[in-house]
Amino acid sequence: MKQIFFTLVLASFLLTSCTSGKSISIYTIGDSTMAQKQENKRPETGWAEKLYLYLDKSAKVYDHGLNGRSSKSFIIEGEWKKVFDALKKGDYVLIQFGHNDEKSEDSTRYTNPNTTYKDNLRKFINETRSKKANPIILTSISRRSFNDKGVLTNSHGEYPQAVRELAKETETPLIDAQLLTEKLLIQYGPEGAKKLFLHVEPGTNPNYPEGKKDDTHLNDFGANVIAKLIADEIKNLDIPLSKKIK
Repeated sequence: MKQIFFTLVLASFLLTSCTSGKSISIYTIGDSTMAQKQENKRPETGWAEKLYLYLDKSAKVYDHGLNGRSSKSFIIEGEWKKVFDALKKGDYVLIQFGHNDEKSEDSTRYTNPNTTYKDNLRKFINETRSKKANPIILTSISRRSFNDKGVLTNSHGEYPQAVRELAKETETPLIDAQLLTEKLLIQYGPEGAKKLFLHVEPGTNPNYPEGKKDDTHLNDFGANVIAKLIADEIKNLDIPLSKKIK
């Protein structure tokens, strides 16, 4: 009896170990704020490039974020189909659009926050679930958009609220990246927040010999900080992926 007991305990331990170590694929879809960068653009860095730092080795990140894409152009150009075709049961898709959906002067990218934007995000959610994979939806990260009084302004209009409403409507896990990054930028302040973004002094980087002042795109440090915020929120969601956060 004692031998049988220890055999059962060992079998249970091995089963638990195998389950907890099961690999998970995470696909990130969105714009340049999360996208993998070419070397000639460094130190510009997408936050999804750094997400792996906060995951255990059984979770693999596939960064499909692309510069300049909106929820509309990501579908039209066939980028969503690539992700959809690769999805397997149990995978995750992190969805973050908005920066380029706002471009009302460009019919190939613009979406109305309350109609076509929501429809496109709903498509990502429903089709992810059709593969028995798991969508997580994110609001856009905040730009460094302080006014002359040092007050951080909302540069995304109605888009973040549309995401919050859709998350509730579709019962999709939400990471409110706008709220998280607004708190972060307020903490850093107008000048300190430059440390997070692509601010390069003239003559200090061969990729930007004349310097660069970009309050939308992150540098390596900023991407790392944002990735940790995202990872912490995934852990707080209390879903199977939460167990993969270091």
